[in-house]
Amino acid sequence: MLKSLLKGNKQGVAFRGAFLSKKSLDNIKHHNPGISYPILVWWSPLTGETGRIGKCGEDTCFFTINQTFYNHKMTQAFLFYGTDFNIKSLPLPRKPTHHWALFHEESPKNNYKLFHEPAITLFNHTATFSNNSHMPLTTQYLKSVQTLTSQTYFVNLLKKKSLRQKLAPLVYVQSDCNPPSDRDSYIQELMKYIKVDSYGECLHNKDLPADLNSSLAMDSDHFLRILAKYKFSLAFENAVCDDYITEKLWRPLFLGVVPVYYGAPNVVDWLPSNKSAIFVKNFSSPQELAEYIKYLDENDTAYEVYLKWKKKGEISNKKLFSEIKRRRWGVQDVFQDNYIDAFECMVCNRVWENAKRKEQGLAPMLWQAEAHHLSCPAPKAFSFSTDHTKQSPLREIWLPSFEQSKKEAIALRALVERNKNFTTQEFWKLVFKN
Repeated sequence: MLKSLLKGNKQGVAFRGAFLSKKSLDNIKHHNPGISYPILVWWSPLTGETGRIGKCGEDTCFFTINQTFYNHKMTQAFLFYGTDFNIKSLPLPRKPTHHWALFHEESPKNNYKLFHEPAITLFNHTATFSNNSHMPLTTQYLKSVQTLTSQTYFVNLLKKKSLRQKLAPLVYVQSDCNPPSDRDSYIQELMKYIKVDSYGECLHNKDLPADLNSSLAMDSDHFLRILAKYKFSLAFENAVCDDYITEKLWRPLFLGVVPVYYGAPNVVDWLPSNKSAIFVKNFSSPQELAEYIKYLDENDTAYEVYLKWKKKGEISNKKLFSEIKRRRWGVQDVFQDNYIDAFECMVCNRVWENAKRKEQGLAPMLWQAEAHHLSCPAPKAFSFSTDHTKQSPLREIWLPSFEQSKKEAIALRALVERNKNFTTQEFWKLVFKN
């Protein structure tokens, strides 16, 4: 999602302010060290912008991926993208005035060491999927509450029943196989008791039309209309963490398909109603879950209870409304800033707040990340799998990787607190010493 957002994105143009011409940018980089705005350096070259003056309300900051600004007197903050966070190069020594800010919207498997207290608390400002972070991204895949009540793709029950002659009751679409949640093991076991149409690379048993054989087609009208024909969708996240909720949940709700959900333990805090999804955790086994889905498949009245909110266009979850209302960014909305813009501005505004406090003779605000700004329990594999010869070796690496990442977080903390540059050799030596 993030890559597509940044590539050719038109969002937030008004917010971004005037882009500098090449001539004026060269002057700033080479001839004019006296920039009058706070400089925020993307240490992870996420945006690709070598220099831009951005307006954040009444505050103005200069944003760049140019690391040579490290020593500039106006440099106030370093911005990191979690997936690209690399111990090979960090802005050290870290000056007392330097803010560190982390943007990480993805699952823990992208950079496990950041999910432990010694690492996450190195940062002053956070924007993560956790609703506890300074800028929560929990609803990053949800355009609006109105999206959920949309009837654009809704297929009525009579039509779905007729389509069941050719379609399984359940649909599964995943090409990221054997992730930390071990979802493929569960679904493989589930398939023993109920039919599942699996279109992705994982447990593939049904082909999509030729025009949809591309990851770019996953948001196409044709693809969405295929999914909307199903009664149930297996919505299994790749990791089980509070607030880590992706399109796997929102998409079936948007389409009018009942999600069978496995992922965020606190997902009930985010659902449109208390009867809009089936929770895998409520069943003792895949077989028991299969029996319940079969019951709903054959009982129209019981099934439609899960779609009552959708048909009436009623969302009873007040928290969902308030969270969407308070976020300062939009999703694929040309009239709102995107979440990268909002993250940059959050840091810019905070840098300026302390500058203004200093002018007034006040102590600076001290922002600090906490452990629950980015956390996730150790991955846990399902135990009912019997055919070990068919299991992917990838399935076996997640728990050891998680355990090692604890040591990596401790080593990273120790080396950063030493406050001087270090080599990868020093890092790994300390990791395996702990």
